[in-house]
Amino acid sequence: MTITNPTGNLVAASAANTAKPAPNSTKTRIEAMTSDFEAIFVRQMLSTMRTASLGEGLFDGQGTEQFRDMQDSMLAQNMADKGVFGVAELLTRHVQNNGSEKNNV
Repeated sequence: MTITNPTGNLVAASAANTAKPAPNSTKTRIEAMTSDFEAIFVRQMLSTMRTASLGEGLFDGQGTEQFRDMQDSMLAQNMADKGVFGVAELLTRHVQNNGSEKNNV
C-alpha cells in the first residue's frame, strides 16, 4: 500500500502504521500488553547497546542518530511481534497463571 505525504511523494505504508484491531478478550489484551512490553524491553536493550559504542563513525551526527532510533524502534517492534526473545510469552503465562489462582481463591 502506498500513500502520498504532504510534499506529494509516494510513501510505503508499513504494517506498524496501520491501526491494530481493538483486543476484545482478556487473553488477547494480555498478549497485546506483553508484546508491547517486549518491544519496549528490546528497544531499551538496543539503545543501551548503541551507547556502548567504541567511537563515532564517519557520517555519525544528530540526523543519523534519529534514523537509528527509528530503525531500532521498528526492529524492536518486529522482534516483539515475532516473539524472538520469548519475553511476551513468559509474561503472558505468568499473568494468566496469577489471574487463574486469584479466581480460584
